[in-house]
Amino acid sequence: MTAISSALVLTLLCLLGSVQGDPFTSYAPTAGSSCPNSTSANSSSLIRTFTPQTQSLDSQEQAYISARESNVIPGAWSEWLGDGSSIGYNLPSFQGHFPRVGIAIGGASLRTAQFGAGVLSALDARNDTAKSIGTGGLLQVASYLASSSGGAWLAGSMVTNDWPSLSDLVYGNGKNLSGWMLDLDLVAPSSIDVNDNGNQQYWGSILSSVQAKASTPMDTSMTDIWGRMVSYHFLSGTTPSNFFTNQTGHGAGELWSQVPLLPSYQAHSIPFPIIVADSVVSNETNTSSVSPNSVVYEITPQEFGSWDPQLSAMTSTAYAGTQFVNGRPTNSSSCVTGFDQVGFVMGTSASAFNVGLHVSRQGILDVSSGNFVGFNTENGDASGMQFLYQQLSSRVQTRSQTVANWPNPFNGLNPPSFQDSNSQWLSLVDGGSNLEQVPFGSLLVKARGIDVVVAVDASADDPNLWPNGTSLLSTSQRISSVLSSSHQGFPPIPSSAQSFISTGVNQRPTFFGCNPSQNPAEYPLVIYLPNSPPLDGSPPATNTGDMQLSYTPVFTEVFVNQAFANTFGGFLPNTTSPDPNWGKCLQCAAIDRARLKLSPTVSRSSMCSQCFAQYCYDPSNPPSVSEVPGRNYVFSNPDPGGVTKVKKFLSSNKGTIIGSVVAVVCVVAGAIAFIFWWRRRRERKNRYSRVHDLRDDDEPWKYYDSYSGEYELPAHRMSIN
Repeated sequence: MTAISSALVLTLLCLLGSVQGDPFTSYAPTAGSSCPNSTSANSSSLIRTFTPQTQSLDSQEQAYISARESNVIPGAWSEWLGDGSSIGYNLPSFQGHFPRVGIAIGGASLRTAQFGAGVLSALDARNDTAKSIGTGGLLQVASYLASSSGGAWLAGSMVTNDWPSLSDLVYGNGKNLSGWMLDLDLVAPSSIDVNDNGNQQYWGSILSSVQAKASTPMDTSMTDIWGRMVSYHFLSGTTPSNFFTNQTGHGAGELWSQVPLLPSYQAHSIPFPIIVADSVVSNETNTSSVSPNSVVYEITPQEFGSWDPQLSAMTSTAYAGTQFVNGRPTNSSSCVTGFDQVGFVMGTSASAFNVGLHVSRQGILDVSSGNFVGFNTENGDASGMQFLYQQLSSRVQTRSQTVANWPNPFNGLNPPSFQDSNSQWLSLVDGGSNLEQVPFGSLLVKARGIDVVVAVDASADDPNLWPNGTSLLSTSQRISSVLSSSHQGFPPIPSSAQSFISTGVNQRPTFFGCNPSQNPAEYPLVIYLPNSPPLDGSPPATNTGDMQLSYTPVFTEVFVNQAFANTFGGFLPNTTSPDPNWGKCLQCAAIDRARLKLSPTVSRSSMCSQCFAQYCYDPSNPPSVSEVPGRNYVFSNPDPGGVTKVKKFLSSNKGTIIGSVVAVVCVVAGAIAFIFWWRRRRERKNRYSRVHDLRDDDEPWKYYDSYSGEYELPAHRMSIN
């Protein structure tokens, strides 16, 4: 199929989506919706503003947290710790004083989604193995779940699929869940051939959705394309049998603001979800760096906005697509709804087209050439993204292709501290663009009062793609330099990436902030769970690149199992063995802040003191990487023969390939035959020429009559007598 015919297929598919209107127009926002509380000049603003000193939770968030912590979490603590005696406490004495726990999952792309799935499975009481070891239960006592980039893909998938077990979510359950289907590449799922019919149908469906949004009109970008790709794997409605069809919207129409309608949310059985994105100044969308001063946004089912002191404002997520000026919609009778597509929200949090983050993160879009640096050039990803970029650019006009384009509801607020106070648009980018891969910020907001943060870090910082503490160091710096008035402090950590490496705390579970100097504590206790090599020294499979956009089923299973095993294995100094007490030590860390809430405070138990001596980071007596021996750091592909896309290409083009092979064989055979014939002809000609020459030498008299000069006979012919 030629490029022209490919474009024609996409055009027809886009037109089909426009005419039929179902299901792809459900990705388009709806303009003209009635604005709440805006029917008169005396109506209240749709923007909630505050200061770092007066910040407060949204009323709906507050109601959810209160209900979960009153009706669900006490039972979850009892289910996890029993009466507390196994770790030396009397759990009933902590009633009403349980710590508020938040989980933060950061990183990038499919690596983080899979790593986070393995970690959360090991913290989930629904996993029998994790429960028996003692780690399973932490997920159930968490009040918040913050995520960014690939972590947002995991969190969004869990929440919108109504909080299934991690096993069912990733692998499917044979019923309503088909799993993530990561063997189907995010960009070119059908084949390495860009012109493959399956790829063309897939891209045509995606483009029709984005074009429907652009016709509202609303500025779109490659982030919309990215978010639609993610939706096929992580949202509902897609199965292996309908992946390349238009039978469903493949996640189009699922809204983040509609999460409160889900049964699991209404039962308060899930942590309150938050997705995080960074921003760049609206008129600098092609910048390759993001300053720590740039505003960080969060998107919850209730609100969109930022707690950063430069802005300190929120608006309703349901109306996030509306243009506002000074807190009011530009058209008081017409608001926009449906902008908060879950796929777009997840895509926004992972929109890295404008900036490269790490040694492995080079997913940069060069708008001048349409080239995508960092995408795989051998499996159709790079050419597929280029094709989509060309198609989208030729169909719609936009302010920027390299960022997620969000209408600015905060136009007119807080000049000059707010960077986009005079802009109609916000330019949102990957939640780790400022190097804060783990989204601590939302969990450190003072109004949320979180006591314990579980940090799941799958960053790819060093040459072998393991974390080196850069994310935590960036957060610590930003807290002290930008957010000291609005956020809790950050606990003591190693002073540099090199110190993270030399102490070995980037290779094992570590507790930071075990011994605060104040009560209430000036910072939360951080339970750090980094992506690290297997404890037993076996070859690692979890340190993959950011731009690996497909995994075979075998690869995913090995990957998730390694993350799962490391999470419930803990760390036993100077060995390659799991810690048999790790489950209890994790319980000690999670419940520890409850001691400080009692009056008088309760001393740390003997059991927990031993755990803290082993797992706590003490700046005055730091550990050594020598305590983490026998690790294998170099990535090893657990399924090197799993070239799924190549197999699909060979299968789907079997007839063409066979015909081509036959044609090539015939041409080669013909060429060989011609060569043999030509060589034989040349040899015969040479042979006859030599014979002819010899005959001329032996019988010169044949030409004597025609020879006009003198001629001397050969010696043997001189005498005839």
